[in-house]
Amino acid sequence: MTYIAKPRLHHPSLTRNKVGYTRRDYEGKVSTLCAGCGHDSISAAIIQACWEMDIEPHRVAKLSGIGCSSKTPDYFLGASHGFNTVHGRMPSVLTGANLANRDLLYLGVSGDGDSASIGLGQFAHAMRRNVNMVYIVENNGVYGLTKGQFSATADKGSKSKRGVMNSDSPVDLVGLAMQLGASFVARSFSGDKEQMVPLVKAAIGHGGAAFIDIISPCVTFNNHAGSTRSYDWVRDHNQAVSRIDIITGRKEITATIAPGQVVDVEQHDGTVLRLRKLHADYDPTDRVAAMSQMHARAAEGELLTGLLFVEGQSGDLHASLNTSAVPLNTLGRAQLCPGAAALEKINASLR
Repeated sequence: MTYIAKPRLHHPSLTRNKVGYTRRDYEGKVSTLCAGCGHDSISAAIIQACWEMDIEPHRVAKLSGIGCSSKTPDYFLGASHGFNTVHGRMPSVLTGANLANRDLLYLGVSGDGDSASIGLGQFAHAMRRNVNMVYIVENNGVYGLTKGQFSATADKGSKSKRGVMNSDSPVDLVGLAMQLGASFVARSFSGDKEQMVPLVKAAIGHGGAAFIDIISPCVTFNNHAGSTRSYDWVRDHNQAVSRIDIITGRKEITATIAPGQVVDVEQHDGTVLRLRKLHADYDPTDRVAAMSQMHARAAEGELLTGLLFVEGQSGDLHASLNTSAVPLNTLGRAQLCPGAAALEKINASLR
């Protein structure tokens, strides 16, 4: 796969933040995702949030798994630390890095296939341990890299691009995160930048597991049977010697939603997402009430977006383990190996 680096030249008139960076300094390589993909809008929101918060890029560690969503960290914060793990294993690698160096800001990016299927157990333990991280799932309900099979978050009764009906109940990552003890839970829509940016900023400022589920429709696998732009039509009429998949450009789906308003967002295949933005007077500090509100709205066919739950006084994994205030990766031999007397004292406390 070919990656295209952006020019390093900056126009002298670009505005700089308090730490001396322009917004361009928070970008990465040129995206190789399909034109109009909502994932690119999420990357833009992360860039905007970090620039506005005056975060130094080298203070960020971004980690991901496998999938279209897990490619996106290459498209933002090019000067930050990055690690692309194996499928579904991002949370455990991030947890280990966080324990070794608590001074970095940890940003985990995953997808519905990466987190709700093979990585579901990893997701669960990262949430219940309240690892200090921003955990973003770019949720499109399909496996985009392997031709659009249903993921575990796909709605029951939905149809694939091949007309296959999904008979399985969906995994609700937002509900799981709340039930497992995450101290910050939100949902957004990739086309609502006005909501995404403040949610990402709030998650970054939160001290604990901050989970954001972002609905991000797939522009490639929403094409419908009978379209002359569909994969099937192109294959049936292709006279070339090789079979080449054609991905047509699509216009990005956006929506402006006022607090408390319900908006129907039509996707490229004609299906509709019904989004309800939380009312301004909604109380996000009651975990039980938040879960009840989600279920009530889901029964009406609506997806709630906004800050669903936040725990004000939250201790992260370091607090529960009572680790050193100094990052573990900076400790010397004297601190890590205090000698036989210290070991005997520990052993005596366990008898």
